[in-house]
Amino acid sequence: VQLQASGGGLVQAGGSLRLSCAASGRTVSIYHMAWFRQAPGKERQFVGGVNWNGGYPYYEESVKDRFIIFRDNAKNTVALQMDSMKPDDTAVYYCAADTIYRIRPSRIDEYDTWGQGTLVTVSS
Repeated sequence: VQLQASGGGLVQAGGSLRLSCAASGRTVSIYHMAWFRQAPGKERQFVGGVNWNGGYPYYEESVKDRFIIFRDNAKNTVALQMDSMKPDDTAVYYCAADTIYRIRPSRIDEYDTWGQGTLVTVSS
């Protein structure tokens, strides 16, 4: 499985941005897709995830009322819609996939495939 993230950029506080992650290769082996982010000087953290074959997305507490994950299996993509953005959302965002069955994985070590990251900057 290969992942390609896109859609990062500069946005003002309060604005919106949508990221997309395209999966290719042996996508039938994917169980979950997720988004993580890493702010400057901080550890990579979980943002949200979704079961590749159905089910509701799940989110980290600080974003659950502002971010939404969309899944489009026909296009093998997962999108992250970010609304009401804050300067604290500034980070490199990574999409990730797990190919081993787990229940609502949210730890970095639970995901075995990663995209290259896309930078999101929120100005105040």
